[in-house]
Amino acid sequence: MSHLSSSPKKHKGEHKGHSLPHGSERGSSSRDKDRSATVSSSVPMPAGGKGSHPSSTPQRVPNRLIHEKSPYLLQHAYNPVDWYPWGQEAFDKARKENKPIFLSVGYSTCHWCHMMEEESFQNEEIGRLLSEDFVSVKVDREERPDVDKVYMTFVQATSSGGGWPMNVWLTPNLQPFVGGTYFPPEDGLTRVGFRTVLLRIREQWKQNKNTLLENSQRVTTALLARSEISMGDRQLPPSAATMNNRCFQQLDEGYDEEYGGFAEAPKFPTPVILSFLFSYWLSHRLTQDGSRAQQMALHTLKMMANGGIRDHVGQGFHRYSTDCQWHVPHFEKMLYDQAQLAVAYSQAFQISGDEFYSDVAKGILQYVARSLSHRSGGFYSAEDADSPPERGMRPKEGAYYVWTVKEVQQLLPEPVLGATEPLTSGQLLMKHYGLTEAGNISPSQDPKGELQGQNVLTVRYSLELTAARFGLDVEAVRTLLNTGLEKLFQARKHRPKPHLDSKMLAAWNGLMVSGYAVTGAVLGQDRLINYATNGAKFLKRHMFDVASGRLMRTCYTGSGGTVEHSNPPCWGFLEDYAFVVRGLLDLYEASQESAWLEWALRLQDTQDRLFWDSQGGGYFCSEAELGAGLPLRLKDDQDGAEPSANSVSAHNLLRLHGFTGHKDWMDKCVCLLTAFSERMRRVPVALPEMVRALSAQQQTLKQIVICGDRQAKDTKALVQCVHSVYIPNKVLILADGDPSSFLSRQLPFLSTLRRLEDQATAYVCENQACSMPITDPCELRKLLHP
Repeated sequence: MSHLSSSPKKHKGEHKGHSLPHGSERGSSSRDKDRSATVSSSVPMPAGGKGSHPSSTPQRVPNRLIHEKSPYLLQHAYNPVDWYPWGQEAFDKARKENKPIFLSVGYSTCHWCHMMEEESFQNEEIGRLLSEDFVSVKVDREERPDVDKVYMTFVQATSSGGGWPMNVWLTPNLQPFVGGTYFPPEDGLTRVGFRTVLLRIREQWKQNKNTLLENSQRVTTALLARSEISMGDRQLPPSAATMNNRCFQQLDEGYDEEYGGFAEAPKFPTPVILSFLFSYWLSHRLTQDGSRAQQMALHTLKMMANGGIRDHVGQGFHRYSTDCQWHVPHFEKMLYDQAQLAVAYSQAFQISGDEFYSDVAKGILQYVARSLSHRSGGFYSAEDADSPPERGMRPKEGAYYVWTVKEVQQLLPEPVLGATEPLTSGQLLMKHYGLTEAGNISPSQDPKGELQGQNVLTVRYSLELTAARFGLDVEAVRTLLNTGLEKLFQARKHRPKPHLDSKMLAAWNGLMVSGYAVTGAVLGQDRLINYATNGAKFLKRHMFDVASGRLMRTCYTGSGGTVEHSNPPCWGFLEDYAFVVRGLLDLYEASQESAWLEWALRLQDTQDRLFWDSQGGGYFCSEAELGAGLPLRLKDDQDGAEPSANSVSAHNLLRLHGFTGHKDWMDKCVCLLTAFSERMRRVPVALPEMVRALSAQQQTLKQIVICGDRQAKDTKALVQCVHSVYIPNKVLILADGDPSSFLSRQLPFLSTLRRLEDQATAYVCENQACSMPITDPCELRKLLHP
């Protein structure tokens, strides 16, 4: 049968007929941004995307998805489709009845997933076709990232891209033979509709099944060969200096001088790239390239924070910008973006000393505490892009977030005293944030006409310029704008809220623990560190199985705010372990509570047991048993919107070696970096977080030891000094003088370090040699940041 082909793309991440890049790409490299086309054949198909609204039609009889916990699967529980969740029951039925499997993958806040559900999966005729001629399986990609990665690899390999919804047809043995993303229900001028595709595949399965099976086997074999990552004959990873310079040059070439960021629209927040640039700056501070790296990162963070991708009214960041100016966002908010951006803005504050960046970081965490936090300490996954403009209306993209001039004028009618011309608070805010009568969203970015006359708040002028324009004091303008934003925030509370994906994922909760811990430590705010502590407690209480030592991937909000699990539980994947271990290490450094370090070590041991490839090096994304039957077992090799779990694991192993001295951690780190060396050599910009780990491994970590009582003022002063300086390649150790403590047992040399004159004392150790003792925070700062 002919393969299904992708539609011609206008540019990366955009599909024909829609200006919003609904490919819902979770990344920032070219490979990620290309997730917006489809598969190969004479059928052009646009990409999937984000945003959603719950769609259930209670008058219909529910299908078996009604028994699932996933918000995404429950959104399909009233489709007239005989849906199965991913599992043995569906596979056995396909084999017994000799039917192809139709696999549809998406997630709860995915705009184009819901378009396809409304248009096709709620269609009675299409539902009958799917139920009679196929075994139809629904998967939440956030619950089963292993299933998503395997079949996305097929879709990307057989087309020019991918995206969500992802729709793939499989043999009863789970081998893919046709795939695509979003399908319109009926044939159009340029596209074949979903019903036609189903009829063609049904016919081909009856007439040419053997050919389909042979082709499927051939493609699977080729994918296996292509996706293999191993050490091969290599003994050592590549030179960090070479990889660093090559990665920097690739980023420099794609940098947007005017607006910051990388590549053309759509523009994504890229914390892994910003983190790389900061590290590169630190090791090249005295060079032109080092200054350039710092400027690129700080400029990008400033432009993003001033743009419409940031929610100026309620804080937090939207998923991506549909234009190169960070102006009109795709309005969905993801937990993993908030977590990583809080760290990036905290680092920018450490490096620049500019409180603009620390204010943005605090705003992000304020948003998460208010809107994405479970009362027991866990963190929800996402808020949707779509919501009804008014109750009972059809949901629209961005309706919760946009404003008309009339609304703002009515909310802020007070005259501004002392201005050089008649001026209301509303007019001042509209001038500063670029609101216009006609709306500030271009029709080219609003193909469905949903945002006509609406405005996205985006900072157009500095406070100084706005103040000068109206002859006002800068602080007066700041106060007026903040008061105005607060009134808008209170008014917005009365609008219908976007759908909340209340699923909680261990991996993203681990990232958020890092977000609160790092920001709290940098800013010296115990309140933020407490949020991190409560997040870690939540993970241990609700997402950790003490008997087996394993993490669970998911838990869900039950009635009355309780926490529920699926039965059987969804066990953790590599990213769950890697991100939680990172979060625990960051929390230890922020709080000096060694229990979190002890748990991190135990989780790392479990990770090594379940995922380590003793032959090829590096970690597989999933357990062998969990992915039984899947045609591929992959190792993630892309630092995208989230860092690769292997990249994070490389850092974790280095840090654990620094905390314990266990040689096994360092050996594993070297093996991992060696296994990925071919990928790093070919496209280092695809793995900036791993290039950073490579640098840390080859430069060695600093062990900064503070000898003192954790609660004492002089100890806290030295600890705060360490946190105030940007030092990515370090471990911070508190030695309290107890020889039986966990860290003293791990690192015997700690017992040789003494307090000077009974004061809290710092030592900076590298390569088994320690500095002279330091008791003055200013002296310590000079040593750490010469």
